[in-house]
Amino acid sequence: MSKTNIIEAENLTKVYKGKVKAVDSISFSVEEGEIFGFLGPNGAGKTTTIKMLNTIASITSGKATVAGQDVTKHPAKVRDVIGVVPQELTADDELNGMENILLSARLHHVRGDDARKRASDLLKLVDLDGAAGRRVKTYSGGMRRRLQLAIGLIHTPKILFLDEPTLGLDIQTRTKMWEYMSKLNKEQGLTIFMTTHYLEEADGLCNRVAIIDHGVIKVSGSPSQLKERVGGDVLTIELTTGPDITDFLRSIPDVHDVVRTDQSYRIKLPKTEKALPAIVEGVTKKGLEIKEIAFTKPTLDEVFLEVTGKSMRDEDAGESESYIQNIITERMQ
Repeated sequence: MSKTNIIEAENLTKVYKGKVKAVDSISFSVEEGEIFGFLGPNGAGKTTTIKMLNTIASITSGKATVAGQDVTKHPAKVRDVIGVVPQELTADDELNGMENILLSARLHHVRGDDARKRASDLLKLVDLDGAAGRRVKTYSGGMRRRLQLAIGLIHTPKILFLDEPTLGLDIQTRTKMWEYMSKLNKEQGLTIFMTTHYLEEADGLCNRVAIIDHGVIKVSGSPSQLKERVGGDVLTIELTTGPDITDFLRSIPDVHDVVRTDQSYRIKLPKTEKALPAIVEGVTKKGLEIKEIAFTKPTLDEVFLEVTGKSMRDEDAGESESYIQNIITERMQ
């Protein structure tokens, strides 16, 4: 059964004053109930795209619909069905955790007992029920991030936008944050549109990802599909001795390439699991002995490197100068 697209962008473009093209005619869709990752270097257009979909930034040209509503024509209806967890921490330091969530509830027209029950449930979800009465200025960075998540969920949105929600968090807090997200996605069917600097997060969490660079989407697909683009797995077999079996290995279906060094063979193939039985059986039939066998799977970082020419790990966690200038320009418009 085909799923409904809950987000659709067609030739979406954003040009700032000064003719800076932050997003350059991109088209993509997000299916209802999936976790969609939007990846790219700093200043690539990720946050600008999110801001256009959230109705915060104007669209220069092209079209976007969110939950069936045209972003430009019906921004209020779009805002009713989305939750946003931005990079910036926006909670009021002088209010406590519960007060911050209830303030957001009022802004989204969630009131009375319903608002308070929903706020209590969310504080429990993000493990902040014990700190609900404390002022936010006493919270740690991880606690603030978790509160931000609860604030974005108070009105039970259909879609949650997460812009670098775990940036700067320790591994334990990051893991906990994504446990919350996975639970909401699986149990409530929440659609999640996320950006992250941690590619292992996108690999493990996302149904599909798109990589954007210089305002243009370079590739998109499931993590496994994108990793297959760089040649799939690398299987290394070392024999004790024997003749050259390069031609035999190349004859096995799906094997892309074989490189021999002495008695070691480096084999590139889409999936080791499919070809390994035939390789081992063939080597054994030839009366050869395998000394060592190992394989590695490609990572999204390798895909990112191939597509953008740089590793995500080389990217500075801070915003690039051009990106900051774009934000300033947008706020001055």
